[in-house]
Amino acid sequence: MRIDIITVLPELMKSPFEASILKRAQEKGLVEVHFHNLRDYSTNKYKQVDDYQFGGGAGMVLMIEPIDKCISKLKAERDYDEVIYMTPDGETLNQKIANQLSLIGNIIILCGHYKGVDQRVRDTMITREISIGDYVLSGGELGAAVLCDSVIRLLPGVLNDETSALTDTFQDNLLAPPVYTRPRDYKGHTVPEILLSGDFPKIEQWREDRAMERTEQLRPDLLK
Repeated sequence: MRIDIITVLPELMKSPFEASILKRAQEKGLVEVHFHNLRDYSTNKYKQVDDYQFGGGAGMVLMIEPIDKCISKLKAERDYDEVIYMTPDGETLNQKIANQLSLIGNIIILCGHYKGVDQRVRDTMITREISIGDYVLSGGELGAAVLCDSVIRLLPGVLNDETSALTDTFQDNLLAPPVYTRPRDYKGHTVPEILLSGDFPKIEQWREDRAMERTEQLRPDLLK
């Protein structure tokens, strides 16, 4: 998989990809992540990529020309399965979307900034719009990092135990069951005996039951 991220703040993007699972995924050659500074595609001598809104109003808007130049250059070099725009009014990211995106090849992610992008970008270049929640950030960079993390960890070979991702919260529209580790007794708080029994069919049933209970209590909407 290759992910190209278009941003006005590439320095903000790099840190999440330089540690832990995302770093290992790149070192293993399972994913390539490339950052593109939108200002490099500006024809303005001041590297301006934003301008005032037509019709007036507060907030600057990312212009169509540098975005078009960047996306066109990338598309001339390879095919892309999705061109994603990170925006608070997109479809809300969930595990199903992450699963879908983990199965495709190349992705472009455009990070919004300021008041957003010229609507013509959304109308003519974007194939999917994604939000990470019903709130507004200073830009789409942090949202893009969240999206990438949720997708890259699902790629075969990224996690040391590939079955781990299959038991994550939301994979079966259920919350994950409680988990425990040593010590088995801490200040009188003990681990459920079933988990120490070695009876794996019963342990799996216990986990399924607890997952259902937690979902009914905390997120009943997932069961509808």
